[in-house]
Amino acid sequence: MSFCKFSTEQVANNKTQIDNIFIDNFLPSAPDLCVKVYLYGLYLATNDLEFDNTFEAFAKKLNISELDLETAFRYWEDQGLVQVLSTYPIQVLYKPLKDVINGTRLYKPEKYQKFNMQAQELFAGMRQITKTEYGEYYDFLEKSGMQQDALLMIIGYCIQTKKKAVGYNYILTVARNWAKEGILTAKQVEEKLFQAEQASSSLAEILTTLGIKRSPFIEEREMYQKWKEGMGFEDDAILFVAQSMKKKGGCERLNALLEKYFLNGKFSVAEIKHYLASQDEVYALAKSINRNLGVYYESLDSEIETYINPWLNLGFEPKALENMASYAFKSSIRSLDGLNNLVQKLYKVGVLSQAALDEYLANIVKLDSKIKRILEKLGIARRVNSFDRESYKTWKNVWMLSDELIDYAAELAKDKLSPIQYMARLLSSWHEKNILSVEEAKRFAPSQTAQAPAPQSPIKGRSYTTQDFQAMVQSIDEIEL
Repeated sequence: MSFCKFSTEQVANNKTQIDNIFIDNFLPSAPDLCVKVYLYGLYLATNDLEFDNTFEAFAKKLNISELDLETAFRYWEDQGLVQVLSTYPIQVLYKPLKDVINGTRLYKPEKYQKFNMQAQELFAGMRQITKTEYGEYYDFLEKSGMQQDALLMIIGYCIQTKKKAVGYNYILTVARNWAKEGILTAKQVEEKLFQAEQASSSLAEILTTLGIKRSPFIEEREMYQKWKEGMGFEDDAILFVAQSMKKKGGCERLNALLEKYFLNGKFSVAEIKHYLASQDEVYALAKSINRNLGVYYESLDSEIETYINPWLNLGFEPKALENMASYAFKSSIRSLDGLNNLVQKLYKVGVLSQAALDEYLANIVKLDSKIKRILEKLGIARRVNSFDRESYKTWKNVWMLSDELIDYAAELAKDKLSPIQYMARLLSSWHEKNILSVEEAKRFAPSQTAQAPAPQSPIKGRSYTTQDFQAMVQSIDEIEL
């Protein structure tokens, strides 16, 4: 018995500390009963309560059998958190969790005996596997669920590829990446190695073109698989890009270029050649757009990758993009993001060419001219706004009312206090009664002589004003992406 110790009241008011290592690494996968046993045992071990610190009292406190209690401690012994010192009577030693992280986690020797022997043989005397390294392999196998034979194949593959005694961190990096792909069995590893072997001759030619005279490393094999299967490049395209590099930059540079072509939708040799040949034109287009938009960038590479190339890939004509930038500037849009918003909305309505843009602008100006004439009939002197356009579209395209009928309604509403609202109610009542002609409308309206619509001058050939451009942009803003 201890000479000095805390009272039971003091112990009850104390705290038992739980290491975050336990919460993060062990608690999520442990059975509920085992978690209860570990935590209560930690409480007893920390507070030195001799009167309650017996195997029988422990089982009674948790309302479990002594067999279940022993099974739980055996579980934690396998995990390396405790050590069962004796069985009769049972004694349990709680181990520092930092030792588990440092690789001294305990495992049953017979579980990995064959693995240990075969793993060491793979190094063929190049080096000895340390206790810490074995512990890292065990932890990976336990957590990932990978078969031991699968990890042995990966160790052998890494040694064969590097032609030297590779470190276990490199081996485990490869193993973890493959485990993320769902490769956990020896058969799955064998299939992946077969695919890598099939690609070796093509990849070797690519490396030679890059000036690399050795067998491909694992990382390079995985890059090659990404280029082929993930991105969809054929060998001739990859080789063409490698040749264009003139042995500068290696696989990392080649990977960056292929990712660039991938993002721009260029996959074949012909597409990549055309892309490279058109770069001077693309740079000139970027400068022109910036000039028309009123912005300046010292480097155009980012702008081209982010905006210009995607616009061209959508099918926009360069001339149309230049004019869109001019229209945006005249409508107080002075940024590439703002221009991009305009471009995306025009793409949605199919305006990609200069001819389509001219027609679209002419239709907007024509529409605004009609609406402006209606406002003038109502005695309203202001610019056309989005509410006016939306109302007119409803009258024409939804209610299917003729221009003559709309003009007649404007004549009847022009002297009212709220002429637009009066006109809208009048047209609505005619729509409900299915009235489609001025003659029919006169029977339901106050006696008033309708004036004939003023003749309109043709839009074709006119020069557009800043207000016209602003009207176009305002109309485009009403399009939802």
